[in-house]
Amino acid sequence: MFEKKPRAEQGDDKPSGGLLKRGIMRATSKQSPLAMFEKILIANRGEIALRIQRACREMGIKTVAVHSEADADAKYVKLADESVCIGPAPSAQSYLHIPAIISAAEVTDAQAIHPGYGFLSENADFAERVEKSGFVFIGPRPDTIRLMGDKVSAKNAMKKAGVPCVPGVDGALPDNPAEIVKIARSIGYPVIIKASGGGGGRGMRVVHTEAALLNAVAMTRSEAQAAFNNPMVYMEKFLENPRHIEFQVLADSYGNAVYLGERDCSMQRRHQKIIEEAPAPMLNARLRNKIGERCAEACRKIGYRGAGTFEFLYENDEFFFIEMNTRVQVEHPVTEMITGIDIVQQQIRIAAGEKLNFRQKDIELKGHAVECRINAEHPYKFTPSPGRITIWHPPGGPGIRVDSHVYANYFVPPHYDSLIAKIIAYGETRDQAVARMRTALSEMAVEGIATNIPLHQELMQDAAFLNGGTSIHYLEHKLADRTKGQ
Repeated sequence: MFEKKPRAEQGDDKPSGGLLKRGIMRATSKQSPLAMFEKILIANRGEIALRIQRACREMGIKTVAVHSEADADAKYVKLADESVCIGPAPSAQSYLHIPAIISAAEVTDAQAIHPGYGFLSENADFAERVEKSGFVFIGPRPDTIRLMGDKVSAKNAMKKAGVPCVPGVDGALPDNPAEIVKIARSIGYPVIIKASGGGGGRGMRVVHTEAALLNAVAMTRSEAQAAFNNPMVYMEKFLENPRHIEFQVLADSYGNAVYLGERDCSMQRRHQKIIEEAPAPMLNARLRNKIGERCAEACRKIGYRGAGTFEFLYENDEFFFIEMNTRVQVEHPVTEMITGIDIVQQQIRIAAGEKLNFRQKDIELKGHAVECRINAEHPYKFTPSPGRITIWHPPGGPGIRVDSHVYANYFVPPHYDSLIAKIIAYGETRDQAVARMRTALSEMAVEGIATNIPLHQELMQDAAFLNGGTSIHYLEHKLADRTKGQ
């Protein structure tokens, strides 16, 4: 099925077979803290695979990189202690192929599996399969992933925990058309129809008039069934010009939970984030602490374990919960920069049974950080641009961090997400962070493929962005105006 490739200098690291020989047991709340892992399998690719690998190496933990045939020459594959090819390029035959990943963990004698983000990271069946196979899943418990993965059950759980939610129906929409119309009238137009099992901007439709309501519900149900194998949809009030603000949390298996401030991720296109920053501009400390503590308390009430993110829409000084991501986020570096806390290492320590070694009062937010997602795509048409990178020169200098798996002569495969790098700029103030980002973007040289760097350079000069507090619709409106002017 697959090929295992140990690094030559560590070729004598043979699998011993058997859980007891691996020195690990499935963690439960009744067990004492486990010894730190000796080897972790990274069930992902790209920059997050390298990010997890770096965290492991700093902790003295060996890593196993699984990869598709298309990623055989990836940097993180070459740097891993062992690598296993788990299938051909298509994700369904490699990174989403659960039996291949479990088998790779078995033959390499790994003790735990880190799913990163995307792919199987929020798949409760995968987490359950990992644990039943005798490995530790570096993330929440399967039942927690299921609870928060369903938008209806997640919203109900948050209401019980005192987290403010968007006004809307408490459960899935009924089949009775008259009842659906009645619910929409009680909420008030515009409303948004969302797939209960949706995510990533898919499975949602805005309805402005009653005449369009029933058709919108039917279409969203059909899309939800096709995309998520779950036709359930629900309805919420559609906020006209909200910001997207999210809170990072960490929780251990002993009832301890903290929040690490918030991030503003409002610069989006088609519900996909492009720029993130921390802390959120123009958010007062009192409101931050109020919502952050409610998020931490919600973690305690649902028995959450690991890293997670509460995502909110923010409008008129009010927060409205929309979903929780039960994994590490793409934008986690901006939080790391202002807190000094390594979120990936905390994930690993929590999964190994350790308690959080800091409390809420120990967390201090310092300075400001901005992240630009660099994608292999046309900067304004957004068409993918796979191919070979002939020149690669990342930026540097004070306060600059670059998370990327890319190098000169690397071939960007056409099969996966277009993200090739994240530039993070840190400064004592927001103005300094943005100024450093401008410099970093001007220094970055990428040839052979198209990237969205020109769009980021334009946004770093944009008056509305510089003022802070743009809504989630700002970028799409700006791009639409550009198209009209051409």
